Amino acid sequence: MSAPTLAFFSRLLDDAPAAERYRLGTDQIRHAERFGIQRAWVAQHHFTEGEGGLPSPFVFLTHAAAHTSEIRLATGVVTLPLEEPVRVAEDATVADLLSGGRIDLGLGSGGTPSSFVPFGLDAADKAAVHTEKLRVLRTALRGEDVGAGNRIYPSAGTLDRRIWQATFSAPGGTRAGAAGDGLLLSRTQPRPADLLRAPLADLQQPIVDAYLDALPAGIAPRITASRTVFVADDRADALRFAEIGLRRAAANFRRQGQTIPGETLDELIASLDTHLGTPDEVAASLAADATLGRATEVAFQVHSVDAPHDFILRSIELFATEVAPTLGWTTRDAASLTTSGKEHP
Repeated sequence: MSAPTLAFFSRLLDDAPAAERYRLGTDQIRHAERFGIQRAWVAQHHFTEGEGGLPSPFVFLTHAAAHTSEIRLATGVVTLPLEEPVRVAEDATVADLLSGGRIDLGLGSGGTPSSFVPFGLDAADKAAVHTEKLRVLRTALRGEDVGAGNRIYPSAGTLDRRIWQATFSAPGGTRAGAAGDGLLLSRTQPRPADLLRAPLADLQQPIVDAYLDALPAGIAPRITASRTVFVADDRADALRFAEIGLRRAAANFRRQGQTIPGETLDELIASLDTHLGTPDEVAASLAADATLGRATEVAFQVHSVDAPHDFILRSIELFATEVAPTLGWTTRDAASLTTSGKEHP
């Protein structure tokens, strides 16, 4: 299998007011583009600023598109049950046109039950609602009749072939594969009681198997594996920020009913599937993740370490210029980049 492409993922969680979060997030995406990263994913979250800072991803991605020129821009993910699917199709289409065709559409069914209430929905119904809204969304993107003879304008072009489905399960992998969509694998996921300390790859390999088995003949697989990655010049810096961020993340997961084993920092690093440290340490850690060998794209994000902005920029640089080459992963225009972020004349 060829080397995966590389992506930067953000939940826009910088420790700052919302407007500053969006400015810093845009700066991080521009920095990722400068270092040859091929795609940027942003997450959608409603209501809770500590979980994610962005309820309106297409607005933000259109802004990011105006400040970049090559990097692809994607939703990771739109919580489709909480949206009107025809409006999602329209917003995605306009963003795609304004970005020069750089939008990819990641979708999911949602993971925070309380977020469904203000939208008049019961989280227990989300699977069925998601299935129906995905059907309507595809109909709209394909330029078909969405009711009373109406079709969306402007045309969505090829957006219906740029859908990705997020899932924690093998049946979800089957659904994504059967549809010919891309597969989005999380940086962490709930573990059953008998597999609390299992490597993330052990949980995700069956999802990949199911996806590939269901993929129609002639359709190339699209598998994005998201991972928590924080690269620093000094491991002490990485551990200092992880001590704060990972403990906070573990507490949040536990409040949501998940079991996160361990109390020491080393235990939390393992339980929360975190790759951190110097470039050599991170490269060795990622090399041990068997799922990444099957991914067509690796998306790295600093969450839940959640270091300050300058350290995130440095982590992007070190990942692109030292970690990726060690693993045989090539950035766009890698040969023209230096660790200072400048291009050779």
